[in-house]
Amino acid sequence: MQYLGVEYSVKHMPELDPDFIPFGVWLEAYARGAEKPLTIALERDQGKISVRETKIHGTPEMAEADYRYVERYVKFLLWSVGGFRIWICGDSALAQRLQRAYTLTGERAFDVQFMQDVYEVPFEVIDCTPEQLPQANESSVAIGGHMEGCRIGFDAGGSDRKVSAVIDGKTVYSEEVVWHPKTEPDPQYHFDGIVEAFRTAASKMPRVDGIGVSSAGVFMVSALFLKVPREKRELVKTIYDRAAREIGDVPIVVANDGDVTALAGAMGLECGSVMGMAMGTSEAVGYVDAEGKVLGWLNELAFAPVDLFEDAMADEWSTDIGVGCKYFSQDAVIKLAPRAGIELDPALTPAEKLKVVQNLMEKGDSRARRIFASIGAYLAHTLKLYCRFYDVHHMIVLGRVMSGLGGSVILETCLSILNEEYPELAQKVRVMLPDEKTRRVGQSVAAASLPELRKNA
Repeated sequence: MQYLGVEYSVKHMPELDPDFIPFGVWLEAYARGAEKPLTIALERDQGKISVRETKIHGTPEMAEADYRYVERYVKFLLWSVGGFRIWICGDSALAQRLQRAYTLTGERAFDVQFMQDVYEVPFEVIDCTPEQLPQANESSVAIGGHMEGCRIGFDAGGSDRKVSAVIDGKTVYSEEVVWHPKTEPDPQYHFDGIVEAFRTAASKMPRVDGIGVSSAGVFMVSALFLKVPREKRELVKTIYDRAAREIGDVPIVVANDGDVTALAGAMGLECGSVMGMAMGTSEAVGYVDAEGKVLGWLNELAFAPVDLFEDAMADEWSTDIGVGCKYFSQDAVIKLAPRAGIELDPALTPAEKLKVVQNLMEKGDSRARRIFASIGAYLAHTLKLYCRFYDVHHMIVLGRVMSGLGGSVILETCLSILNEEYPELAQKVRVMLPDEKTRRVGQSVAAASLPELRKNA
């Protein structure tokens, strides 16, 4: 196979998506023969800086391949690490082209606006010399693992919310409630739902010592609050703190749902180097390092590129193509259904469409099986990409898409392709499902462990 003059090889393509160009596989093939050094640095909050050294070809005939490589590489870094300032050292033409793309009127306008909302400073791309290039400044932080006392764990998803009451590490109550935050513009709707969940869990315990929240995305600009008008976003930024005050003067910690997924896996496995991937309304990814700490990265891989096919389906929110949320979420199932010959009622919600396909899978429908097998192929090829940026030894995959027989097919297909095409990854990385209980409510229980209790609690 060839893309932009780069020959690459994939033996097992997703059956329902034969045009899929796995970024990780193409990236590795592109690197062969690339000799011109290029350094990329990203600055995020509190002076944290990540530096990556790579190489490009730097020849006229490879100019488009060079730009495609660097643009997608930067895009992946931006959504995995996060940042409001990017330095490019080693090729002024590429840097200047990225400068034009990363403006509020350029092709990466969504990325620019999102990062400005997160970090609350202007976004910029800098063409720099080696002397101007900043030094790396990384740090990791321990989170969670505190189970003493009476705790509330809350998991804010895009289709349902889960809450657990946990006493000294034992779950005494859990519930799931359907809600529709992604289509609701009134922040009061979100607030009322969160408070109701907190109060329900509090009623099952003699007191509340702490609250932990697993929230989809970077919560102040999360897709959960997609329809909330920008002028009301200040209400969103304080929504969990305000909801906690309805319960009392208790500590509350909010974490990215992907990081809580990874934390849950690390707590269950009692080890580190764990990546958690939740396939639900969107793709949520988190990571804890070998010491069980988080890196302080965004880990918003729902918006990171995985497919280079130039006619891939666009994400409605970010407007970019080939990004993770269209491959590892209910959107992937919905995207692939008509290709498998399954027509879904357009009046159904995305969650209901997923359920239709899952019900067909439970009945042994071969069309549904092809959908989940294709997602398994996506996962295997994308793991090769993720492992270039994260030191992964254990990957936990969960979420609504992974429920039932469909999840088993995804896992089986992924493992089969890893063993045949990427044996070194198959040896290094253990890809697994959690048990059913952990899959359904484990996220909220892990969230409960986030706050460290006050000494007089």
